[in-house]
Amino acid sequence: MCYSTSLRKSREAIERRLLGKRPASFQIPLAYRPYYHLNGFTHGNVYIIKMDEQDSIYPAIWGLVPEWHHQDPESFLKQSNTLNARSETLFEKASFKHSANDKRCLILADGFFEPHHENGVAIPYFCYQPSKTYPEGDLFLFAGLYTELDDDLYSATIITTEANAFFSEVHNKKKRMPLVLAEDLIDDWLDDGLNPQTINELMAHGFTSNTFKAHPVSRDVYKKGIDTNQPYIVEPVEPQTLF
Repeated sequence: MCYSTSLRKSREAIERRLLGKRPASFQIPLAYRPYYHLNGFTHGNVYIIKMDEQDSIYPAIWGLVPEWHHQDPESFLKQSNTLNARSETLFEKASFKHSANDKRCLILADGFFEPHHENGVAIPYFCYQPSKTYPEGDLFLFAGLYTELDDDLYSATIITTEANAFFSEVHNKKKRMPLVLAEDLIDDWLDDGLNPQTINELMAHGFTSNTFKAHPVSRDVYKKGIDTNQPYIVEPVEPQTLF
């Protein structure tokens, strides 16, 4: 599962970095605000690249609202948790199966938070993909689904899969991870000619081979009434064990 993410880079840095992945630019640039910690349960905006407009980035409410609830998305999100969509049951869930066929998207991020359990206590870990240019965490792209609520108003969900060896150590209770796409499969994910079998194969084998790191961070991540959209929230805290 993935219920908290970060996207700390400026709009210009994101567009520049995407030139080597999937060139795209923000279509509502003034709406973009970088964030250190976005709690999915606040249903703030993630930023997506859609199948039908692959050179554009749009904000989307985090929490997919199916088409039959477009008239009242707030009530749906209060009653339903659609922040994540399990890859194994994507085509079985009414909320997701339509989008799985023709409304897949990429979701921008440069980090996410997962719970690591020790002695019955959940410790948040910040997970990121370091590079020479961005040792604190490079830009990557989640596989996602979206719906269109209105003109330029979207909702989205992050696809999760069974954890690999690294994330089984991090998310050591439920052993799940968000699907961070390999760069050579990004175009495939947005291909409108895919059938369910091919989509399932992509989800099963499409996780990036790039190295991730993770470290424990403040338990403020789990507290209410605290502004966690601050630089400290991604900084390591004791214990200093790194995976």
